[in-house]
Amino acid sequence: MARSPTAAIRVLRRALRPVRGARDPRARPLALQLVQPPHPVARALGLVAVVLLGAWLGLLIVGSVRTPVGPMDTKMTLRPSLTGGTKINVSPLGALELDSHTGPIRLDVDVDRLDPDRSQALVDHPERISGLQDEVARDVEHGTVDLALRSCVAVVSGATALGLAVYRRPRRALAAGGLALALLMASGVSAYATWNPKSVLEPRFSGLLSSAPSVVGNARSIVTEFDVYQQELARLVTNVTKLYDVTSTLPAYRPDPSTIRVLHVSDIHLNPASWKIIASLVKQYRISVIVDTGDTMDHGSTAENAFLDPVADLGAPYVWIRGNHDSKETQRYLGRFKNVHVLDEGRAATVAGLRFAGTGDPQYTPDRSTKALGDPAERLAGIRLASALRDQRAAGTPVDVALAHNPLAARQTDGAVPLVLAGHVHHQEMEVLPLGTRLRIEGSTGGSGLRAVDDKEPDPVEASVLYLDRTTKRLQAWDEIRLGGLGLTTAEVSRHLPAENQPGATPSPSPPEVTP
Repeated sequence: MARSPTAAIRVLRRALRPVRGARDPRARPLALQLVQPPHPVARALGLVAVVLLGAWLGLLIVGSVRTPVGPMDTKMTLRPSLTGGTKINVSPLGALELDSHTGPIRLDVDVDRLDPDRSQALVDHPERISGLQDEVARDVEHGTVDLALRSCVAVVSGATALGLAVYRRPRRALAAGGLALALLMASGVSAYATWNPKSVLEPRFSGLLSSAPSVVGNARSIVTEFDVYQQELARLVTNVTKLYDVTSTLPAYRPDPSTIRVLHVSDIHLNPASWKIIASLVKQYRISVIVDTGDTMDHGSTAENAFLDPVADLGAPYVWIRGNHDSKETQRYLGRFKNVHVLDEGRAATVAGLRFAGTGDPQYTPDRSTKALGDPAERLAGIRLASALRDQRAAGTPVDVALAHNPLAARQTDGAVPLVLAGHVHHQEMEVLPLGTRLRIEGSTGGSGLRAVDDKEPDPVEASVLYLDRTTKRLQAWDEIRLGGLGLTTAEVSRHLPAENQPGATPSPSPPEVTP
């Protein structure tokens, strides 16, 4: 006859009830003899899981503070993270990310709104702007202290509450809370030990493309005016404030007049959307000259030539070299445009205050009737380009920037020029070669062309803005720009500085000596 659930529970309780006065293990209930106690490692892992989950829930529920920072109202929050850092969310424009520290926690700062009263006070009393840096630094310090205290309470409360719910033993619950506090303090020590105030020099911006230059700031001012962390922090806050002005219009980007801005593009591969992206970048960043390191086409056929017509209306001079997907016919067609400077076989030209020299790719991939010559041909083309660079220097007209489509050819110019640009490999790289030449490899500004749409995830659209000093012609900084393959309204912009331009570094070295 089947037992009812209530009867089964009564039987189980009797089985688990110990025998009074029995000390012999054999006298314990059979059910308890069959159940093995948890392994110490399993118990420890379970406790760690409870601590981490409880601490995370505590931070999620109560681990944030609202604090004014200058004229803005912000919310600061600590979040678990594998890499650490700081993220400043400027909704709806986007976010700034700083590699401020390494550790299991990340600081999130959400800009909620611009306080109208405090903003009007700055307008009415402009002399207060000079003290905004100190005010912002104090506000951030007070907010950080409040956040640290609240986070301690949050993680201890969350871990203790979850421990009590899981173990139903006060001692276990208190142990979970204590361990959570110890982990948070260790994370804080790790963040303090790895704190990098210079991270504000190289922010990553993601959001609306048109606001990126204003949020990231001016390359030259960041290089020359950096003093202490609080000054640059205030500069970022000031830039964000400008974005929230009463007219809701973004301020015009005013680059330093002494800085030459080079837009480096490559490997467009017949993607018509690239021209609109390039035109937008030229306008937003006030580009001085566009440099295209080849593979503008896919097959280099005459039928494709009309694709090149928008080059004439991009609003800036266009320096171009042939890639392995570009034909001599492509090269001749581009040479007809007044704003285009076609470079080949070491030919040099001065454009926007910079002297360029470059060579076309020695191979033409679409021509199946010709056997590919491979890497030896690329090296030979690079060696010839390096020889032309040395000839230019000997003639008293040294080249500032060299161009070669294939990085293998570009590497042969090491020691003959300060900066060489390349493409071909469809991803971004920056490298200082053994003899001092800096090699910049651009990604695909066409997202690898329309054929990339066939992939599950289209390749990103990539380009770079290079900032060069007008006097020394040396690279000061560069912005890497990355768009989703099909998303043209959002972008990620990351700022980078050469090591010699970092605060406290020695001045930029002189151009590399010519090697025989």
